[in-house]
Amino acid sequence: MKKNTWNKILIIIFGLLVFASCKSKKQVVVNRNATTAKPVNDVETRLAAIRSKQLTFNTFSAKAKTKLNINGNDQDVTLNFRINRDKKIWVSVTALLGVEVARALITPDSIQVINKFQGVYLKKPFSYIHKFASRQIDYITLQSLLVGNAIPKLLNEDIIFEPGAANLTGSGKLDELVYKLVLGADMRVTQTSLANEQLQQSLQVTNNVFIQTADNKVVPSQIDIASVVKKQKIQVNLRYNKVEFDQPLDYPFSIPDKYSPAAD
Repeated sequence: MKKNTWNKILIIIFGLLVFASCKSKKQVVVNRNATTAKPVNDVETRLAAIRSKQLTFNTFSAKAKTKLNINGNDQDVTLNFRINRDKKIWVSVTALLGVEVARALITPDSIQVINKFQGVYLKKPFSYIHKFASRQIDYITLQSLLVGNAIPKLLNEDIIFEPGAANLTGSGKLDELVYKLVLGADMRVTQTSLANEQLQQSLQVTNNVFIQTADNKVVPSQIDIASVVKKQKIQVNLRYNKVEFDQPLDYPFSIPDKYSPAAD
C-alpha cells in the first residue's frame, strides 16, 4: 500500500474521529421546533439550558456507513466506534468487502494506530492530533462531537448569543480559535463551526435529523462535515445504522511484534 493511502487512513481516523452521529434501529424522529420552554435572555440561563440537554452515558458504540471526499476523490468506508466515557475512544476502519484496514485507540494522553495492510503502527502523544486540527481540540472535544454534544469549553461566560426566529446562535473566540454554535429551539446543537485563520484551518459540522433511541436518548442520525486544512479539503457524510449506549464493551488493541513504526 502506498504512502498516500496511509495518509488517507490517518485523515479518516484523525479527521472523522472528531465528528459523529448515531442512529437506532428503533427510532423516533424528534420535532426539534416544538418546545414549551420560555424564551431566555440571560447568558448563564442559556448556558444552563444547553448543558441540561447534553447527552450523558457510560459507554457508546456505533457503526457508520461513511462517504468521504478528499480533494475531489470519493471513497466509501465503514467506521465502528466504541467509547468508554472520559477514558478511551476505539475506532475500526473497514474498506470494501468488510476488510479492516486500520484500528485506532485514543486516550486523553495518547494516540495509537495500526495499519494492517502495511504492517506498521503509529504511537504518539495526544498532541499529535494537532497536525490535523486546532490546538484547542482535546480528548473531551472529540468525545463530545462523536455523540452530538456541544463542546464544553465553548460554553463559557464570554460567548455572545444572537437570538433568531427559530434558532439560537452563540459565537466567540478561544485563543486563536473562532467558533460559532447554532442551536435549535430544544437547545441541542445543530451546527458547530471552528476556524483558525493563522493555521488556515476551518471546520463546519452540521447535525441533521435528531431521533430518539430505544433508551430515550436524543441524538443526531445524520452528520455532514466540511473541513479545510490549508490546501486540503475534506467533505464527509456519516449515516449510522447501529448505535448502543451503556452496554459492556471490549476495546481490543495490540501492536503485533512484527509491525514496524510508520514514518510520519
